[in-house]
Amino acid sequence: MNPNIPSIEQLKEMALPAPVSYAPQTWGWWVLLAMLIGACLLVGARRYWQWRRDRYRREALVRLAELRSSEDQLNALRELPELLKRVALSMPSSRNTPSVGAGLLAMASAQPTDKSTVPPLSPASRLLQGPAALGREDWQVFLQRHIKQTLPADFSQQLAQLAYAPDDTLLALPPDQRQQLFNTCKHWVEHHHVAA
Repeated sequence: MNPNIPSIEQLKEMALPAPVSYAPQTWGWWVLLAMLIGACLLVGARRYWQWRRDRYRREALVRLAELRSSEDQLNALRELPELLKRVALSMPSSRNTPSVGAGLLAMASAQPTDKSTVPPLSPASRLLQGPAALGREDWQVFLQRHIKQTLPADFSQQLAQLAYAPDDTLLALPPDQRQQLFNTCKHWVEHHHVAA
């Protein structure tokens, strides 16, 4: 063998440089990463809070779908006004709106105790009491106030008819009017605005 020809035994492994770290090298990147994680946590917590707050809405939509596909159309139509009232009662109230108890207590302390001298409640006072005490025009105003799109002008009257009309009157409703009632109720449940 020729001594001038290098042999494989003479080869030595080269020293490799230290591996490059994936960790940021400066503190600014750590701050940015912490802010990004904090923002993700805040967005996630807000979404979870909204999801929990809208539980009543999801349950109402499920019940509305059950009523729409029900074989007993009479009871399904009778339950529509009740379902909308339950949704309205389940809505989270605004922080600025006084609670029912606080409003009644304040009114009781300001008004005389003699029933004959107590003036009737104004429409604005009835609206502040919440949806449970509302009927007719006040109920229509409440429903319209919580949705951007315009509701039919006689929607509250239609709901009152569903609740109180004789069975023969409800069974005589045309199928397209029934579907329109279901669609309007579904639209209101899906899109009503909750001030939070």
